[in-house]
Amino acid sequence: MTSAPSLAATGLDRPPTSPWWDELRATLKLSAPLVLINLAQHGLVASNAVLLGRLGAEPIAAGALATSLYLLLFIGGIGLTSSVAPLVAEAVGRDSGAAASGAVRRTVRAGLWVGFLVTLVLMPVLWFTEDLLLLLRQEPAVARDAGTYMRVLQWWMFPALAFMVLKGALAALQRPGPPLAVSLIALPLNLALGAFLVFGPPDLGIAGVALGTVLTEFLALAALVLVIRLDRILHRHRMFADLWRLDTEPLARVVRVGLPMGVAGIAEAGLFEAATVAMGTFGTVPLAAHAITLQIAATCFMVPNGIGQAATVRVGRAYGAADRAALRRAGAVALWLGFGFMVACALVQLLAPRTLIGLFLDAGAPGAAGVFPVAAGFLIFSALFAISDGVQSVALGALRGLQDTKVPMLIALFGYWGIGVPLGAALAWGAGMGGCGIWAGFCAGLLVVSVALVIRWRRLSAGRARGPTAQAG
Repeated sequence: MTSAPSLAATGLDRPPTSPWWDELRATLKLSAPLVLINLAQHGLVASNAVLLGRLGAEPIAAGALATSLYLLLFIGGIGLTSSVAPLVAEAVGRDSGAAASGAVRRTVRAGLWVGFLVTLVLMPVLWFTEDLLLLLRQEPAVARDAGTYMRVLQWWMFPALAFMVLKGALAALQRPGPPLAVSLIALPLNLALGAFLVFGPPDLGIAGVALGTVLTEFLALAALVLVIRLDRILHRHRMFADLWRLDTEPLARVVRVGLPMGVAGIAEAGLFEAATVAMGTFGTVPLAAHAITLQIAATCFMVPNGIGQAATVRVGRAYGAADRAALRRAGAVALWLGFGFMVACALVQLLAPRTLIGLFLDAGAPGAAGVFPVAAGFLIFSALFAISDGVQSVALGALRGLQDTKVPMLIALFGYWGIGVPLGAALAWGAGMGGCGIWAGFCAGLLVVSVALVIRWRRLSAGRARGPTAQAG
């Protein structure tokens, strides 16, 4: 008598799967390292805000002004140097031999040169931060502290851009592990160095926070360079050979590809810089509360940003395969993930505002008592902002997978500058809402952007499933 086959033999013991579950697992697996990298990079700025918050309301306000101005220009530099990743990927995809190594070396060298030249151009501008802020009608004491902070922080520019160049090259070579490991180590190091320089024997005050970040970035860059030189696979590209040689052709390619990304980055960052400067006209307390709220919102944003980056890859793979069902499934899964996470973030902001604010501001610090209720009011708007922010980030990533970039850029510019800024100004000054009016403008502009991007995604994903040579929009 023949026994019946076991469930294990027939495979019937395995639970049924569906393409949706497979897509969810694939998206989560790809999103996780991207989210960690985003959080680690943002953590340097966030940890500085924590240290500044322990010094009081005025230092965190000054740090917010200096940091927002620095990031406005730094993001432009990131856009320029981020072209290294696609150029290296193109070289390796075209040829895996000696020719590819030569192209990798020349592109990395050009990216480092671009970072150096951008630093030379921007540092004189950053040196006069105090004078610039006084022209923008900021409080003299806050402008003075911001100038002191910036004159140290500006030395962060070159090592940070150089790290971005190497990180982009390693990502294109499918070796994201080293920059991730270095970034994760750099975060607690930055906090420890800053705390020692501010509260330890050096007692450098606000300048100590900036110096800790500068030292951390130089150490992180040195560690990444060392890893590359010791790694046998990476060493064959000889990335640092003839480093002082200036090749105009690869330099021009890096600038030509990166310039549009830099302009787009500055346009978006300019919105937040304008809001921070405008908030400063209402006084130190609203500015400090705004700085804390932005840090909370930005930390939450790192997750949907990573999901959006994963959506670009997943949608792009389905787009190249002309698989419309997989394409729509990848975008839908990513959008629901981003939406769900940001709803959870919004609930935390609404239910535990004092706990979140306390992470960035010591309740016993000078002026803190006045900041807490203002920041709690801003967090109500930030909760609404978070949901739209997560959706637009993921939708933007999905549309990039369809190679649709021009129209989404125009949508974002219109939503932020055509709706968010004028409405925020009208509510802040015309309606007398002050800082809450600025945040209300943020929410309205971002809501328009998120809805428009989702509508565009639904239309393009339903109607197009072409190969990667087709250009949408």
